Amino acid sequence: MLSRPSGTVRTCVLLGVLAVSGAAILELVREETGTPGFFVGLGLALLPVPPLMAAFRWLGRVSPGPWAYLLYCFGWGACAAALIAILANSFATEWIAASTADPSDADQLGSIAIAPVVEETAKAAALLLVFVFRRRRLSAPSDGLVIAGFTATGFAFTENILYLGNAFGEDLGTGTGVLDSMTAATFFVRIMLSPFAHPLFTVLTGLGFGAAALCAHRAARIGLPLLGLALAMGAHALWNSSSELGEYGFYLVYGCVMVPAFGLLVWLAVRLRRRQLRTVGSELAVYVAAGWLGQAEARALASMPARSLARALARHTGGRAAGRVVASYEADAVELALLRHRARRGGPAGVPEFADRERELLGRLWLRRSEAGPALARAAVVEELVPPVWEQPADAPAGPVSVRVATPPAVVPKTTPAEVPAEVPATAPVSVPVSVPAARRSGPWTPARPAGPSSNHPPCVLPGADGPR
Repeated sequence: MLSRPSGTVRTCVLLGVLAVSGAAILELVREETGTPGFFVGLGLALLPVPPLMAAFRWLGRVSPGPWAYLLYCFGWGACAAALIAILANSFATEWIAASTADPSDADQLGSIAIAPVVEETAKAAALLLVFVFRRRRLSAPSDGLVIAGFTATGFAFTENILYLGNAFGEDLGTGTGVLDSMTAATFFVRIMLSPFAHPLFTVLTGLGFGAAALCAHRAARIGLPLLGLALAMGAHALWNSSSELGEYGFYLVYGCVMVPAFGLLVWLAVRLRRRQLRTVGSELAVYVAAGWLGQAEARALASMPARSLARALARHTGGRAAGRVVASYEADAVELALLRHRARRGGPAGVPEFADRERELLGRLWLRRSEAGPALARAAVVEELVPPVWEQPADAPAGPVSVRVATPPAVVPKTTPAEVPAEVPATAPVSVPVSVPAARRSGPWTPARPAGPSSNHPPCVLPGADGPR
């Protein structure tokens, strides 16, 4: 029986696919648009890419994936998905034209019925690969939204090169002025009015995959992605058909469908982001009770301003290396919270590696806590997420005072603890002393080491569990 290929082999295969498809799609687009049109289209198509990537990156900041992983999604959309779409659309259109003997009908049918199905399926392939091989990256619907957004941004980038390059080639042949040119009209419609079109469609598929990652039932894990894909195809077909709905069809679809749908998805994305932060806070409360985290740390990890402030404080006192330590600590803590949430929602079958992954993340948190814990605790106090307990002797001179973040005593959860790994100490601090100035958000700060272990509890498993999962 053949064994499952390792992660390294899969990565090399995917990178090879992207490299080959990238070279092929660049040559196809250059042949279609001509060399001058290709470079003009490339320059103009780059303009909406950074804002879109920054927006999706911001939506995913609660549980940020590595840039290499997000750039892979962008590359899949720009190279592999675009190549599949160009070849499949061309073949389908030629076949329809040969069958009907009417090229105009073939173009119309291909644009409305064939292109949405082919293009959305090609983009959804990136989400399917993540869902199958990197399930931990899909811990919430917002993660699917971010993956879909980067993939669709890459696809739209390549498609914009093709459209803008062809328009420039036509203008170059006819000698049309800039303001009256096809290039200006295409730029206005595709770059100014609707840069969010492809991300809007594919995000529906991403939400389906993200929701499926939290489901325990097999039917839901299959049905939700298919439902999202069907909605993406329908929205894409409606958008492509707007030019066939009369003189004002485009404006009708754009104003009555696309803009409201875009606003609704923006609202939903922000709401999902806030909900994910609340999930982080609630799930980390179990580890606070067990003594692996302090209450102030958990509060800071559930607040984006506090997390940003903690990194800034660490960089200010320890340089970039300290800032990276805090960032890694935050990422591991958030992943731990979302892992627990996904395991509670999906059950043991949904996260079979829960106990091993929990143990690994807790070990990494322990190794970094002496550096990252004080920064997060100070950020929680500065952001007024926890009340400070002021400790100032009566005869002490005026000046900086000492504050100890108030934390509840460690309580043993009513669960069967998982086995503690050998490299992780069996004790965990529950309170972190921090020296801060009396004035809020001012003055230098020197990080202090944890006060020392005050509990003896190993990591916990899911509530109601009979043992390690």
